[in-house]
Amino acid sequence: MKQMQQEVHEYISQFKEGYFSPLSMLARMTEEVGELAREVNHSFGEKPKKKDEPENSIEYELGDILFILICFANSLQIDLQQAHDAVMHKFNTRDKDRWTKLNTD
Repeated sequence: MKQMQQEVHEYISQFKEGYFSPLSMLARMTEEVGELAREVNHSFGEKPKKKDEPENSIEYELGDILFILICFANSLQIDLQQAHDAVMHKFNTRDKDRWTKLNTD
């Protein structure tokens, strides 16, 4: 995760504009999540693509979301590995018995 954050930082650092403001990044992330929703709806929902609509993929949209998430974290000096570890600790402690586990005969 640290390597991805560094790679994104090196990319963004080559531009005068740098990172967008947190509010702008949240808006951008919301836009990207909407694009993911559209792709999921095309793939698994009842709404087929129009004939003239360009091809896109869920994978591509998830990549866009990951990029903006990393930008967001970097701009706020948040270590995503630490954030991930904290969330996994929560799931492995507080929520450890919340779901039905496989192979619990």
